[in-house]
Amino acid sequence: MFQLGCASKICFKNEMLSGLTVALALVPEAVAFSFVAGVDPLVGLYAAFMVGLLAAVFGGRPGMISGATGAMAVVMVSLVAEHGVEYLFAAVVLTGLIQISVGLMKLGKYIRIVPHPVMLGFVNGLAIVIFLAQLQHFQFTTADGSTAWMSGESLMLFGGLILLTMMIIQYLPKLTGAFPASLAAILVVSLMTIGLDLDTKRVADLASIEGGFPSFHLPMVSFSWETLYIILPYAVILAAVGLIESLLTLTLIDEVTDTRGQGNRECIGQGIANTTTGLFGGMGGCAMIGQSMINVNSGGRQRLSGISAALFLLSFILFASSLIEMIPMAALVGVMFMVVLGTFEWSSLRIMNKIPAKDAFVLILVSGVTVATDLAIAVIVGVIVSALIFAWEHASHINIEQRDEEGGLRIYELNGPLFFGSVKNFLDLFDPKSDPDEVIIEFKNSRVADHSAIEAIDTLAEKYMRAGKQLHLRHLSPECRILLHKAGDLVEVNMMEDPTYHVADDQLA
Repeated sequence: MFQLGCASKICFKNEMLSGLTVALALVPEAVAFSFVAGVDPLVGLYAAFMVGLLAAVFGGRPGMISGATGAMAVVMVSLVAEHGVEYLFAAVVLTGLIQISVGLMKLGKYIRIVPHPVMLGFVNGLAIVIFLAQLQHFQFTTADGSTAWMSGESLMLFGGLILLTMMIIQYLPKLTGAFPASLAAILVVSLMTIGLDLDTKRVADLASIEGGFPSFHLPMVSFSWETLYIILPYAVILAAVGLIESLLTLTLIDEVTDTRGQGNRECIGQGIANTTTGLFGGMGGCAMIGQSMINVNSGGRQRLSGISAALFLLSFILFASSLIEMIPMAALVGVMFMVVLGTFEWSSLRIMNKIPAKDAFVLILVSGVTVATDLAIAVIVGVIVSALIFAWEHASHINIEQRDEEGGLRIYELNGPLFFGSVKNFLDLFDPKSDPDEVIIEFKNSRVADHSAIEAIDTLAEKYMRAGKQLHLRHLSPECRILLHKAGDLVEVNMMEDPTYHVADDQLA
């Protein structure tokens, strides 16, 4: 059942003020990501409103903020450039349907396979990306239309206002917790800039945010296989990027708040949000780690904060665009710089020489790939590298204990997992030519994990068969016995106390 989560006036006030703070921080991000995707700023603002509202209502993580994101925007660039914005809307609708399907199939739980070094790399990399994204605000457009970096008095003023914003956010909570520090910083710096008529960059210098209420807009594309062929690859990538970023942000917020979100419900919530957004002229989106951290640090822990942030953003678009456009960019950049400082896992630098070298490598790799490409690729690369390192390490864990019994019988007790990474070491452990005529391989302390292991056993059995020797294999699972087809009846498999685990193998499907 949907609940706002507030049971007191203080909670209600905190959630509303936190939502207002987040809404102010959403404006420049949504506009900037619209430019990245090559669409009108209102397309990004509508996405921030609708994705933020629906994900807050239907998602699985109260207090998490969603909206238009850079990770998804970079995927949209080529689609918009080659086919136009209408195909983007269609792709966003399909993205949402894919995400809903993932949630209904309960696949969100697989985010748990992401190793902790990958999580640290994701957080650090994203903090760096947020920081680099703010640097564009230190540029201005010259009279001839080119861009140049600030210098002299303009840079000193801009930097001073950023520093003032950061000081207020840092020290106000030590004086009072009755008002969100980020919102107070934005208000103070804005009033000072307006009152003193300071010549500095404002939201209006990015773009106008004035607009109407988003209306239903069925994507103007032909409903054909050709259209599906165009949008499906983009929709799959957008769905994957959106879910990876959302579920990792969910995990991070879980750790910060010491609560537990619902991954599968979040998948469904993100899907509903994107499907609806595509039908109302929005560019789609996912969870935003920066704005989510602003919300949590400002006291927003319930669904009301996300809902109020979306509604405040809509009110800015409809009624208060002229006021919002007067806010100095320095105040918003200062807020985001504090998010960077709070998001980056500084402890990872202190423990770098204390953790295993492989974990340090994965952490740095994921951080670098996140900055160089995007979050989804970084996480996938991190998981793959971690899995390969794990396989390499466990490949060397396999060994045998040999003993000879009366009558010339030799018994090998196999220890350690037998899988694709360890099959080479497994085969090197045996020498059929020098073994006696009767050999027993005991699998009681070994687990046969995959088809590569089955093939290795089959290969070893053939070697003993060609050497004219009798091989007994004990404690293999029924599936292993079924798949030992090459050696046939020349290999005896002991039926007693066979394990009941299953082997991953396509031939058993």
